[in-house]
Amino acid sequence: MEVFRQLKEYYWSERKLLIASILSLMTATALGLVYPNLLRYLIDEVITKKQFSLVPGLSLLVVGVVTCKAIFQFVHGLMSARLGNNTAFNLRNALYEKLQYLSFQYYDKARTGDLMSRLTADLQAVRDFVGFGFVQILNVFMMFIFGTTMLLTINWQLTLITMITMPFLVFTAIRFEGKIHPAFRSIRKSMSSMTTSVQENITGVRTVKSFAREPHEITKFSEKNEDYRVNNVNTSGIWARYFPLMEILANLSVVFLLASGGYMVIHNMITLGELVACFSLIWYIIGPMWQIGFHINNYTQSKAAGERLLEILHHFVHVKNKDNAIELTPDRVKGHVRFEDVTFAYTDQQAALQHFNLNAPPGSVIGLLGGTGSGKSTVIQLLLRAYNVKEGRITVDGLDIRDITLESLREQMAIVFQETFLFSSTIRNNIAYGVRNVTMDQIIQAAKLAKAHDFIMELPLGYDTIVGERGMGLSGGQKQRIAIARALLMNPKILILDDATSAVDMETEHEIQRGFQEVMKGRTTFIIAHRISSLKHADEIIVLDQGRIVQRGTHDQLMKQEGPYLETYKIQFADQADAVLLEESIEDLITQQEQHVENQVAAAGQQKSGRYIQ
Repeated sequence: MEVFRQLKEYYWSERKLLIASILSLMTATALGLVYPNLLRYLIDEVITKKQFSLVPGLSLLVVGVVTCKAIFQFVHGLMSARLGNNTAFNLRNALYEKLQYLSFQYYDKARTGDLMSRLTADLQAVRDFVGFGFVQILNVFMMFIFGTTMLLTINWQLTLITMITMPFLVFTAIRFEGKIHPAFRSIRKSMSSMTTSVQENITGVRTVKSFAREPHEITKFSEKNEDYRVNNVNTSGIWARYFPLMEILANLSVVFLLASGGYMVIHNMITLGELVACFSLIWYIIGPMWQIGFHINNYTQSKAAGERLLEILHHFVHVKNKDNAIELTPDRVKGHVRFEDVTFAYTDQQAALQHFNLNAPPGSVIGLLGGTGSGKSTVIQLLLRAYNVKEGRITVDGLDIRDITLESLREQMAIVFQETFLFSSTIRNNIAYGVRNVTMDQIIQAAKLAKAHDFIMELPLGYDTIVGERGMGLSGGQKQRIAIARALLMNPKILILDDATSAVDMETEHEIQRGFQEVMKGRTTFIIAHRISSLKHADEIIVLDQGRIVQRGTHDQLMKQEGPYLETYKIQFADQADAVLLEESIEDLITQQEQHVENQVAAAGQQKSGRYIQ
């Protein structure tokens, strides 16, 4: 019961329901013991002595007992159902809350299908046992104690003979539990693996179909399904071996009772009524004992499920608030970010960032450039405190971020990831996700800055259009612009753009970048990009390679140095003169259009002023 001892806090708060369920079941069980005594009285006093005038009173007594027993069974069922559901409610909330605060390190290894299996099937198994299974096992012992006590009061010699097989029955049940528990744990794991396979296939169905890998996916799922089937068959084999043996042992008790009891009746050692009462009582004992295998099965399933739930509940949270952590307030945050000799590694094999130093004054724009695995995203993840640094420290306005509460730290930052995630909700709710009490005007303004307003208004319901799961129904560029609007609406002190314009065309990128020029004012901005055009205006550009800084400086300074930055520029622009000309043409065209609009506005103002004077 160690698993359920550790889960105590989730069901012990409902102990009133547990006590009410136990007491009502005990009362119903005690009332069930009236039947054997009524049978004995009916045979020995009414039938044998022909006192038929007692039949009406005896019938009314039976009706009363049956009615009372039914009432207490109803109360037991109601209380047990409430107990199980309330426990599941408490556990579900605790599990979901823990999942919210588990660090990125946990989700690097966790599988979505496995987590869903734990929060559904495993939780259901625990609920069933806490609500019904535990009380039923307790009832087995109560029926055994009550029944045995009554048998002893009738005839202790017959009782001992009848109970000869009971130790063997208990021993077999214990052996059964020892075999069935590992089997059920294997079933849970294989089911989790199969669920993960289904979840990944549904999520990546476009990739599967694009590569025509349907046969491969079918084969992979069949292997998972076969593993699940084999585990179920093995478990059924354990049942098939132990249940017939327990049934034989249970029925042997009846054989001993009838043989010994019949002999005693013939020799007037007990009455016929007492034998019938004993026969009724033995089934009162054997019935629950015979079903103990089912109860052990439920207990074992719930124990295996409880262990899996405890793995989540007891998982160590690597990134959490310190005691007496500092709360940042927006009015006091300036956004001065420093990395001081920071070294970090995801594994023990290779450092993702080595001796990294950076000083980003308030309002500065920092560009990060480098190949895959160079450490660009690691810089951002550490700044968000998704992971704790191994060596060195990161400060915001002179405060070590490990001394700041996670909530207040991240509330001062807004990030646009390269892989955009949108919720299955309206566009309005997706843009307003990170801000409380936001107005529609603010949402529209953020969308305009992100160059998303025009395409949103072309949708059937505008901002009330519901996007599909993970943003399905929108193009990559549209999703990215909504994510940019979501970040801008937060009005952060620190803005992080992780290749935020990678999914939009060059013209739209220029429009967004020009909007960013205004938005970035007064904010410390980090830009991760593969396009140098996105970094040209940064105050400092840092070029990374295998976690080390290999170059740093402004665009003009780096263009004068031989190194990765210049090589990247040549690859992107020097060999693509047309792209450079297009970029310059677009910038000139936008500037001309803006100047033309300003001239028109000025002319209209002068004309209106002239009419007014006239």
